[in-house]
Amino acid sequence: MKHCWSWIDKRSFSFNHATDCAANFVNNKTQKNRKNADSLINRVNLIMNSFSTNKIVVIGAGNVGQAIAYTLMIRHQVSDIVIIDRQIERSKSSAKDIAHATGFFTQIPVRAGGYDECRDADLIIMTAGINRKPGQSRLDLARTNVDIVTGISENIMKYNPDPLILVVTNPVDIVTAAVLKITGADKNKIFGSGTILDTARFRFIVSDILKLGVTDVSGFVIGEHGDSHVPIWSNVHIGDLALSEYEKQFATPIDKNQIEEYIKKAGADIIAGKGATFYGIAMAVARIVENFINDKHGIMPLSHKLGEEFGDWAGAVISMPCVIGRSGIEKTIMPSMSDEERKKMDRSVNIIKKMQKELGL
Repeated sequence: MKHCWSWIDKRSFSFNHATDCAANFVNNKTQKNRKNADSLINRVNLIMNSFSTNKIVVIGAGNVGQAIAYTLMIRHQVSDIVIIDRQIERSKSSAKDIAHATGFFTQIPVRAGGYDECRDADLIIMTAGINRKPGQSRLDLARTNVDIVTGISENIMKYNPDPLILVVTNPVDIVTAAVLKITGADKNKIFGSGTILDTARFRFIVSDILKLGVTDVSGFVIGEHGDSHVPIWSNVHIGDLALSEYEKQFATPIDKNQIEEYIKKAGADIIAGKGATFYGIAMAVARIVENFINDKHGIMPLSHKLGEEFGDWAGAVISMPCVIGRSGIEKTIMPSMSDEERKKMDRSVNIIKKMQKELGL
């Protein structure tokens, strides 16, 4: 193992050599060598990423944009990060602050720039917009932020006629629909963060109640990123067991209504306590970027325009489980649902479609 590490540390190694070393250790049945092999493979992947050129442009230097840029840097997921903001000094200061941190971790360029940086961007992450004000309706917020992203989208198209854009700005479903219409891009290349954070909160609270590791809980929240989202309880699994079977086996029934209320209020509770949410969404975006950059074909619930195969739901820009790879959304998956869950999804789709219609989207 030491021999393999020496090749990696010198960065003069053959990837095939390092991978072969790891495979030899995996074939060895000792637990110690298996752990060493996993560590080696992770190191190889890290360095391979450092040799690749993956440029990410983050538009918006607010709390969310900064947190996303910092998270991408600290996770060493990309090779070049550019921050754009209409307040130029803010974008410069944000980039400097994050760049200074690379002195303690890893050398990844983090800098401020203009829309010309979108020309060769692999992925553009849109976070610009205002936060919802007290008493402001979601429709009013949507109108304001659609106006903001209209100008941003037009600037992107001046330099990149075929962009791949991840929308984070809220209300994310409606803003994603607006960006899709303005750019005229392929519907698989414009998608929003959708209910990926709702899903993370869902898995977290279930695991917390059952005193389990969060990675052992699988399930999705789909639909609107908002009050009408739909947790798909009928598909929740604990390890290999369906949740219903787990509840029977361990006599641990859970209060689904309580959990749904927690998910619905989670964001608002955090905002009430500290003014904004940004760490959770930053990690969610990092997971999306990881799947995109590494062409992992991972499945996650993202907001995107549904095709004709979804019948009455077609045309809605809403979250459904989809496969993400280097080309964007590769396919959308229709999860099995109970009749009640399907009715809730119908309602969620209708809410989004109504708002899209009111805004001409």
